[in-house]
Amino acid sequence: MLSQLRARAVPFSWSIGRRNAACLRFVSVRTLATTTDYGKTFDKILIANRGEIACRVIKTAKKMGIKTVAVYSDADANSLHVRMADEAVHVGPPPTSQSYLNIPNIIKAIKQTGAQAVHPGYGFLSENSHFVHALDEVGAVFIGPNEKAMAAMGDKIASKVFAKEANVNTIPGFNGVVTDADHAVKIANEIGYPVMIKASAGGGGKGMRIAWNDKEAREAFRMSSAEALSSFGDDRLLVEKFVEHPRHIEIQLIGDQHGNVVYLPERECSIQRRNQKVIEEAPSVHIDEATRKAMGEQAVALAKAVGYYSAGTCEFLVDPKRNFYFLEMNTRLQVEHPITEYITGLDLVEQMIRVAAGQQLPFKQSDVKINGWAFESRVYAEDPEKYLPSIGTLDKYIEPKGKKNEVRCDSGIVEGSEISIYYDPLICKLCTHGATRKEAMENMEKALDSYVIKGVTHNIPLLRDVISNPRFQAGKLSTAFLPEEYPAGFKGHQLTQTTRGEILAVAALIEAQRDIRNRTWVKGGGSFVDGPPVKNSWDMYIGVGHEEAQRVVLTRVSDGKFSALINGMSVAVEADWALESPLVNATLDGSREVTIQYLDQIPLGFVLQHYGTKFPVTVKTKKQHEMSKYMKEKEKIDLTRMILAPMPGSVVSVQVKEGDMVAEGSELAVVEAMKMQNVLRAPRAGKIKKVYVEAGASVAGDEVMIEFFEEKPEAAASS
Repeated sequence: MLSQLRARAVPFSWSIGRRNAACLRFVSVRTLATTTDYGKTFDKILIANRGEIACRVIKTAKKMGIKTVAVYSDADANSLHVRMADEAVHVGPPPTSQSYLNIPNIIKAIKQTGAQAVHPGYGFLSENSHFVHALDEVGAVFIGPNEKAMAAMGDKIASKVFAKEANVNTIPGFNGVVTDADHAVKIANEIGYPVMIKASAGGGGKGMRIAWNDKEAREAFRMSSAEALSSFGDDRLLVEKFVEHPRHIEIQLIGDQHGNVVYLPERECSIQRRNQKVIEEAPSVHIDEATRKAMGEQAVALAKAVGYYSAGTCEFLVDPKRNFYFLEMNTRLQVEHPITEYITGLDLVEQMIRVAAGQQLPFKQSDVKINGWAFESRVYAEDPEKYLPSIGTLDKYIEPKGKKNEVRCDSGIVEGSEISIYYDPLICKLCTHGATRKEAMENMEKALDSYVIKGVTHNIPLLRDVISNPRFQAGKLSTAFLPEEYPAGFKGHQLTQTTRGEILAVAALIEAQRDIRNRTWVKGGGSFVDGPPVKNSWDMYIGVGHEEAQRVVLTRVSDGKFSALINGMSVAVEADWALESPLVNATLDGSREVTIQYLDQIPLGFVLQHYGTKFPVTVKTKKQHEMSKYMKEKEKIDLTRMILAPMPGSVVSVQVKEGDMVAEGSELAVVEAMKMQNVLRAPRAGKIKKVYVEAGASVAGDEVMIEFFEEKPEAAASS
């Protein structure tokens, strides 16, 4: 049966296949559902979510012939998921507590539209047992686990207790609710530092902090509880031992209401920042068949112990010796589910819908096989150097495409969409597949190189650098990968002799092609002014970023083909490039394929993107180059006295006032955006001259919030 599902259901291409499963049990809903080739499911479902996951669910529902209802806030009125759904209902203002977390408004939408079932997506209400109870009361089916199982496993504190009872390996920790900061410190000392302090409800890296001492434990309690309350409406926290140098590996489960539970191949999610996953892959290079079986069987045992059905994921920490420890269970569809769909051929959203309708799983554990390798890169609107979100309008947006379904983009935006301060800054889940890990990685490199995003800052530079990192390609991963590989922080792609040469050759070709275009236009009668003849050779000086300009002599060999002389080295270069279009697909020396993005024009040059990183490129004639040394550099504005907002957001608190003396490292203010809080600290000791903001105010990125006196603290104190 599973082979039939693989052959007919290709979720990443959204093709419609026929299914041979019958409805085994009728689920009591408010109206009868129509029987289709997928068995009896539902006539209409409501998606209690937004963005890419709402679009993802709508696609499968349409495939199954099910009508869909979208819900939206004021900020999402023109969003893609609203346009894709058959119906859409407004549920409140932009803040999540008044819209997507507003259970009464969601229930009203269900009653208004007659939706028989609700898919929660992930985040928001997806792991809220009170929401499941509210749906039960109005006769709507929750497309997910039952209230009891969710309450047991969705709560990280309770799930540890159940895990121990089911003989699942667990991490040492406190199995109870942490009452306050002092309690957190006491528990941390009993367990032994380092510890992880994290939200009991929810996930996605929100409400999670690592503490290495008492001071950090107190701050972690305060910040994590605030984030947890903002994100999930639940500020309970737990404390557990932080396992050093672990891999984060999870087991996908799918179960039905007849007692059948199957585990699917693992996903590795070790590449993380701020405890949020950045790149995932399936399967894991670290897991052998014996470990996979052991982890899968423990996950299944835990699910059966609490009567769990639908899709769920057991997350584990795995040490270098393959010892594994249960971390938590996510009682919902995971963000990274597409890579499991890639290597199994299953549509997990379809299976969730069929399970919710009472059908049995159409496959057994023995049917599950691994087909190739898959990666997911989470493309965020954020500064990859500071890990801070970015907002704005997508002026240009072109998603990469594959030739044989090797590329999948799960997104909820289009060109012209706006990334706001209210929600998670995820732009897209970019997934690639290949017969081998190497092939899947190469497909990801190509996809990232051809992904065009203009209007917001994005993290493609980091994603591209990680994918091509030798350690990553060797599969030597841990959750500490990013801080270990970038101890001083990620600073963009660092040019090598090869990548620098690629930019120089392509920049020279671009300049020549544009010059040929301009001269041909004049010669062909496009201007009343006689212009210079078309050239076949260009002598130029090209500067990349802040590097010293290098001389490049480019000679046209034939139409579209050139020879570049760079530092005495000759490079053949040709490109498939429609003038002024963003993608330059070049071939160097006849075989090396390179995709570079041509983004914007700047004085005496343009901006190119290579390996995800943007480089300002100046192109000067020999005379311009010689004269440039006489140009004065523009004076830089002194911002050392200013505390700037690191991102657009709202001010949660301000701890200082005018005239205060502060020590280096003192907390000055807290800014929140996209449900993440950032503490702003004093970069030096000094006296506060001016405070420009107050708690509750909205700030723009780089807005001045606090100003120090210019003089030294002693001088300021005596003035």
